[in-house]
Amino acid sequence: QVQLVESGGGLVQAGGSLRLSCAASERTFRNYYMGWFRQAPGKEREFVATISRSATVTTYAGSVKGRFTISRDNAMNTVNLHMNNLEPEDTAVYYCAANIVGGTSAIQYNAWGQGTQVTVSS
Repeated sequence: QVQLVESGGGLVQAGGSLRLSCAASERTFRNYYMGWFRQAPGKEREFVATISRSATVTTYAGSVKGRFTISRDNAMNTVNLHMNNLEPEDTAVYYCAANIVGGTSAIQYNAWGQGTQVTVSS
């Protein structure tokens, strides 16, 4: 089972930027679709962005489209989420996830990181 570790979360003012990173332990990382999800207190875990194995296809939730960018480096076994123009509504724990096939539903993913907290102040 691939192990994932997120980093880069923190506290930022509205309008600021953060870059989240996810490091994978699996040498076959390039065979996985990768996704970012987030979960705010009292809410369901929701889709943020996904990226295909060769980074040819990306998808974004409507709430982050145009502000967030997902990318990956298969040689380094990493996936990133560049978050720009952050809003207080973006406050959540952000999770990196992996699966053999792509999708935007959390239940489709079978490997998860521990999460990293992103807090956006007004």
